[in-house]
Amino acid sequence: MIASQYKRGSLVNSQPDAKKKQSVAMKQIIIFGLLLVPVLTYGMKCYDDHELQAAAWRKLNSHYPKLVEPRVAAAPDSPVSCPVEYFPQHFHERSLSPWRYELVPKKDHFPSTYAEARCLCLGCILIQNKSQPMESHDYNSSPVIQKKVFLKKEPCRDGKKYYLKRVTVDVAVGCTCLRAKITPQ
Repeated sequence: MIASQYKRGSLVNSQPDAKKKQSVAMKQIIIFGLLLVPVLTYGMKCYDDHELQAAAWRKLNSHYPKLVEPRVAAAPDSPVSCPVEYFPQHFHERSLSPWRYELVPKKDHFPSTYAEARCLCLGCILIQNKSQPMESHDYNSSPVIQKKVFLKKEPCRDGKKYYLKRVTVDVAVGCTCLRAKITPQ
């Protein structure tokens, strides 16, 4: 009888002990998390406005692969047309899905401008039976997307200095020809 009471008592007493231990462990995790969050978010080095650009270029050149930027970029408001009559000329125009580059500004980012490809045709240029090139809408011109790393200017806690946050942006680097989607009827 005493042995069974002892066993029952120890089982009853062990359940609150397990809950206490679980509660203490949970409190420790929460406290650790609360201490770690400020370190992760505000542990970045803060820069003055005049230091920021030099720091951004140092980081970009040492940590991230450099993409080759095209030398020629069209103004964003210049007219766009499919260059069938000029086919073939320059590399980006010799493609069956030609494109041109446009400079895109990105405020508060380093680099602050980048070149992005813009497809010139809706369809693709085809040459059949040695005839003149023509645009075919059996195919679609589609941008080729690549992720590019930028450093974004973010305010530090004091509001006077900034830190650099790594962000990735999808950038069109060229265009390719795809078979047009056919919707089932």
